Amino acid sequence: MISIIIPALNEEFQILRCIDSIRAEDFSGEIIVADGNSADRTRELALSRTGVMVIASPRGRGAQMNAGAAAATGATLLFLHADTLLEQGWSAELFSFFGDPSVVGGAFRFSIDNPSPKYRLVEAWVHMRCRLFRLPYGDQAIFIRRSVFRDLGGFKEMALMEDVDIVRRMKKQGKLVMLKRRAVTSGRRWVSKGLLKTAAINQMTMLLYQLGVSPDKLARFYYR
Repeated sequence: MISIIIPALNEEFQILRCIDSIRAEDFSGEIIVADGNSADRTRELALSRTGVMVIASPRGRGAQMNAGAAAATGATLLFLHADTLLEQGWSAELFSFFGDPSVVGGAFRFSIDNPSPKYRLVEAWVHMRCRLFRLPYGDQAIFIRRSVFRDLGGFKEMALMEDVDIVRRMKKQGKLVMLKRRAVTSGRRWVSKGLLKTAAINQMTMLLYQLGVSPDKLARFYYR
């Protein structure tokens, strides 16, 4: 069984679209919304969908995903951002890979929900990064065998880069697969900050992380 964990904070305009994208096909697993004390209707709206579990968690994506994983019972954990939708056909493709015991996890193909051709360039860059380096980010709906997640000790509860950190540790345990089905994420940050500025911030954040800058300092830079 798959347990889908959705860390959410003030996502009342996104949470139902996210949940409904999971339910667009015959999904019989768990959906767990780990809410970081939202001030809007995120919890209420999530609970309006039958079978969705909502749990309270300390704020912070790593902490929220760990809390969701602790409540999950599935053999596979899938971490889906609240502003991201799964493309139909996702579950069949995911299950097809877990027949291979060497596969410890993976992620979906990155897509931005904006029709402008310039965002296709961003998608192409991310696709190339994933093919060359097997380095997906959290907005690609990372999934992992529950046993591997437990052995790794879950996400490190850091201010930023918890996704990159766990992917690097996953690669040491076995094979990561990049699925063809898309995780379609909101383009709101790309639109509000601009494509070039957002891309520059993303690349600089990764560079600084590799140089050893602390996640707390990175978060201040990234979210300013």
